[in-house]
Amino acid sequence: MNWEQLLSLKRFGDTNKRIRKEQDETRLGFEVDYDRVIFSSEFRSLQDKTQVIPLSDTDFVHTRLTHSLEVSVVGRSLGRRVGQKLLEKHPHLQSVHGYKANDFGAIVAAAALAHDIGNPPFGHSGEKAIGEFFINGAGKQYKSELTDKEYQDLCDFEGNANGFRILTESRAGRQGGLRLSYATLGAFTKYPKESLPKKPSKHIADKKYGFFQSEKEGFVEVAKELGLNKRSQKAESYSRHPLAYLVEAADDICYTIIDFEDGINLGLIQEEFALEYLINIVRDKIKTENYYALTTKQDRVSYLRALAIGTLINEAVDIFMKNEDAILNGDFDCALLDKSKYEAQINDIIKISVENIYQSTEVVDKEIAGYGVINALLNTYTTAVNNNYNNTASNYDKLILKGLPKSVKTTNTSLYNRLSSVCYHVSLLSDSKAILEYKKIKGISF
Repeated sequence: MNWEQLLSLKRFGDTNKRIRKEQDETRLGFEVDYDRVIFSSEFRSLQDKTQVIPLSDTDFVHTRLTHSLEVSVVGRSLGRRVGQKLLEKHPHLQSVHGYKANDFGAIVAAAALAHDIGNPPFGHSGEKAIGEFFINGAGKQYKSELTDKEYQDLCDFEGNANGFRILTESRAGRQGGLRLSYATLGAFTKYPKESLPKKPSKHIADKKYGFFQSEKEGFVEVAKELGLNKRSQKAESYSRHPLAYLVEAADDICYTIIDFEDGINLGLIQEEFALEYLINIVRDKIKTENYYALTTKQDRVSYLRALAIGTLINEAVDIFMKNEDAILNGDFDCALLDKSKYEAQINDIIKISVENIYQSTEVVDKEIAGYGVINALLNTYTTAVNNNYNNTASNYDKLILKGLPKSVKTTNTSLYNRLSSVCYHVSLLSDSKAILEYKKIKGISF
């Protein structure tokens, strides 16, 4: 892979190349990507989607929206720092093509801003709930009518693939979705493969998948434009865009450190753990007199969090540059922070977070409720859509269909497209909207 292709400004629908030197410096194409994501309705709905604590009654716990904004800020720093070093190493990128360090920051920031845009309500349990409906629920009846890859898309419903759909799906008046640059779409796609074969290797790019069968043709077009290495002759599987490693690192840094901070502020983790675990990351930077001058728990933890994020940004940049050749060749097979000298400390923090936050009674109880909500919605909607297609819709089915948006493909001849359209609709619901819809179909809300 080469940076000239990887930094493509092309968008869906373009017939000509977009040249970096011809860009308006006050309205750079990569920065337009960020704007288009942040003004989209799908991004706004993240303000009411779970990050760690579902439907929290407190006002400071992170939602998907605040998490995404923070990841984009960290991603911008990572991209700019790496961009500066890459231009020193490959000066022709600037002298011949006109790229600047901030271009890398803008690409990573936009991709990082969108990294959770495809997540359904109720966090990762929402993904599992959709999959469970097709594995063991009423959706299992459709297995024999779908191809293996179509069925796997539904059984392993993946927020990353759903995000690619949101960013690229054409609809009336919006051809090519948000029409982001191919460079940003490449950096967004952490798992550039289809759902099968599942985990064919231990390579980080094979951990999950990045596009549904419905978007396969579009992703292949992006991959070819960017010059991503093809990793399989039997399936659509490609090497990662190098900047996807920075998007992943930004997410890893934020959820590791900031989820930990949320747990401390909620009282789920004792403050002493913050000092014990974070001090090993920030030991070289902490100024003890500043730390002990802070009078509130929130300020003390915030101080440690800021230092830890700064330290891990430096680590990720160094690891990326040391392994740039392997990354460009598609041979770098793990996350950047897996090579960090702080890996043990990061794993300790994650372990504490799992035990005290992700498996807390509050989280588990609300995830259970989320399963019930999503199962009921999928059962009701898929039944109505398919009965309508088969001309067997009941009066209740017809009422349900009237409440669904026109984007749900109720008359599509492909069963896969009908089912995936329903899943897509449910995935776009906020936590509160999903509960409201559930109450409506259960007759407990008027």
